[in-house]
Amino acid sequence: MTTTITPMLGHGRISRVFRQLGVDTQYVLLGFPLGLITVVLFLTGFALGLGLFVTVVGFPLLTITIMQARGFATVERARLGPVLRTRLPHPYYKKAKADSGFWRRTFVPLSDSQSWLDLVHGIFRFIPSTLAFAFVVTWWAGALGGLTTVLWDWSIPRPPDNTDLPELLGMGSGTATRVAFYTAIGVFFALTLMPVVRGAALMEAMFARALLSGVAELRERVAAAEASRDVARAQTVAAVSAEATALRRLERDIHDGPQQRLVRLAMDLGRADLQFETDPAAARATIAEALSQTRETLEELRALSRGIAPPILVDRGLRAALTALAGRSMIPVDLELPELDRLAENVETTAYFVVAESLTNVAKHSHASECKVTLQRSAYGMLVTVEDDGVGGASLAKGHGLRGLADRVKAAGGELTVTSPAEGGTRVTAILPI
Repeated sequence: MTTTITPMLGHGRISRVFRQLGVDTQYVLLGFPLGLITVVLFLTGFALGLGLFVTVVGFPLLTITIMQARGFATVERARLGPVLRTRLPHPYYKKAKADSGFWRRTFVPLSDSQSWLDLVHGIFRFIPSTLAFAFVVTWWAGALGGLTTVLWDWSIPRPPDNTDLPELLGMGSGTATRVAFYTAIGVFFALTLMPVVRGAALMEAMFARALLSGVAELRERVAAAEASRDVARAQTVAAVSAEATALRRLERDIHDGPQQRLVRLAMDLGRADLQFETDPAAARATIAEALSQTRETLEELRALSRGIAPPILVDRGLRAALTALAGRSMIPVDLELPELDRLAENVETTAYFVVAESLTNVAKHSHASECKVTLQRSAYGMLVTVEDDGVGGASLAKGHGLRGLADRVKAAGGELTVTSPAEGGTRVTAILPI
């Protein structure tokens, strides 16, 4: 298998190199005449427009020249893509409103900065185009001419006293020496053809990219940075909100459960202390009840600790933790859990709480008869799905229990969606990055 695939990979790589050589060559060869056309066309239009500024004719002439520059710039951006192997953003051009008058349509293009950059490129592009053209033509001519010397050397007439370059360099005379010398030159040009042509094409392409797409690329980077900043802010807000919600719920659960039991336990122990001397039997009964309260309090505290950081999740991973969670559910749960490697701690914890909170809501509100939990890895990340056949009506709106869960998922960089039509059934889906 290896001996078959490796040559195929090598052949594909070689074909890409030669394809790029062809792309770069045609880019440079076509860029030279385009540079000559644009420099003559734009300099003429610009000079006429400036010269006729004193009349009203100058402004329309400049606008026509600007619009021509836009057209040539669009063509050049299309040519740049294969050379640079990337997509270049199309810049934003100012446009006059549809109901604008003639003079409004005339002046709007003149106030657009990118249009002037297009014009500057059209005027000065002949400089890198000419340099690149000279190098590419020289190297192609040297490579092709040198490597084919043996085919055409005999056809060139030479006088008897003709002295060739090899003889001047002291390399001897004769047809064989001359052919070998020029063939060696051809080999040199052929071996350096690809880097020279690539360098010439990139020189011309980078000049065009800076003027024709530089501003648009900068705007895209700024927009991406602002979007990342907004996402980071939203995640921070969601994390704070989720933390506050979790703390409030923990405080409520402790107040409503273990705290009340501990107060009752203290009262029972105080009553038993008073009963020891007068009624030992009643004191023993009170202490037995206090022990029962202690056990129930410990169970509630264990349940609360599992809600904070379940030990099985830390020790054995997400699959084992969800299996244990489904086993404690009051609603029958069908699990579809693939074999998973250990994931990042925040991903496992968030996925666990998505399932735990969803199963709690199913037990409390849905009146469902069964539930299904699915984990699936996809190109987008870890997909966690909890479905039930209950009454529906769940929502992510503020004030609903799932809102805090959505904040927790968002804080982890994911997204939570809830589909719960009124006619019944709820589907909670969380996508978490991995």
